[in-house]
Amino acid sequence: MKKLFLTLGLLAVINIPVLADGNAFTPLNFNDTEYGSSSSVTTGSKSVVSSSVDGDAVGNGNIQNAILQLDNAQVDIRNDLLNCKTKYADVDAQYKLIKTERKALKKQVNAIEKRIKEIDKAKEKIRKNML
Repeated sequence: MKKLFLTLGLLAVINIPVLADGNAFTPLNFNDTEYGSSSSVTTGSKSVVSSSVDGDAVGNGNIQNAILQLDNAQVDIRNDLLNCKTKYADVDAQYKLIKTERKALKKQVNAIEKRIKEIDKAKEKIRKNML
């Protein structure tokens, strides 16, 4: 009987700090000043009240703030995408315009070169006929 009580007592002494903490692990939003100030243990029952509710509220606020920042970043990136697409459309329109101008100028150059060749041939024929 004594050994049983000693064993249970020893287990209780070892586990009390873990149970009083309310959490076996350190939370991500751990704050020394806020953490130890508002923890209390009620007598008569085994419930433990700590500042984890406040910590959850702060953690939720931080998560909501992070989500809001991500949303804002996503809106900025979408605006950049729209600007980039607009610029691409402008450059593409310029490219197509230049491409058609180039095609027309190439036809014009070929026509002028063809006329020059015809004139050269005509000059050669006239020279042959003169001799």
